[in-house]
Amino acid sequence: MAWIITKYLLTAALVVLVSELAKRSDRLGGLLAALPLVTVLTLIWLYVEKQPPDKIANHAWYTFWYVLPTLPMFLAFPLLLPRLGFWPSLLACALITVACFGLLALLLRHFGIELL
Repeated sequence: MAWIITKYLLTAALVVLVSELAKRSDRLGGLLAALPLVTVLTLIWLYVEKQPPDKIANHAWYTFWYVLPTLPMFLAFPLLLPRLGFWPSLLACALITVACFGLLALLLRHFGIELL
């Protein structure tokens, strides 16, 4: 139980650190948010918890493919925010991401990569 609490605290501290830095510097906050910190922490947690190497490698492999459909959101959000406001823009970006994910999954299926 102590291990799970430690994992939560370290992971939460990282998110808080990024959000606090983003308040002070848009560029630094964006840079830190763009780093795959959560993925790196997840890989570390899987390794420390003695998961098999193929499980850890599969996590990195699928993370790569799942990141791609999120990228258009980061272009759409700054364009939508002044027009729609925060919450509608966030919702629209979530829908854009879901649509991009579906399209990517269909495209990759033709190459033998199953995301769904």
